[in-house]
Amino acid sequence: MTDYDLDIFARTLYGEARGEYAYAGPAALIAVANVIMNRFKRGKKYGKTITEVCLKPRQFSCWNKSDSNRTLIQQEEITHTPLFILCEKIVQKVSRDIWPDLTRDSDHYHATSCQPYWAKPEKIKLRLGHHIFYKLD
Repeated sequence: MTDYDLDIFARTLYGEARGEYAYAGPAALIAVANVIMNRFKRGKKYGKTITEVCLKPRQFSCWNKSDSNRTLIQQEEITHTPLFILCEKIVQKVSRDIWPDLTRDSDHYHATSCQPYWAKPEKIKLRLGHHIFYKLD
């Protein structure tokens, strides 16, 4: 995994889950990182690299062109914030399988404030903070 992949991974984690940190602590960040790694490990369907997995259209909303998080996560200034530095540490540990998969092999998640068409109650693996995690593949 390249430094660029790790940077995109950390930015995705920051964009997707930074709001959950105050509510559910580092476990919320780790769980989203687990989903990204699980998609990467599944191969071509989600992307051949971490960068492809994170930037695949309509997969992680923080990268959507219309999402306000996109502008934020592209800024260099965030890399000096304590929460982004924590995201980088989590990415390092999760990408090397140093920390366990809290999501029990989940490959999808969503905020509890919405109900995507693909969400199947029988596929739920974890509820953590304001996110629900699923193993669909």
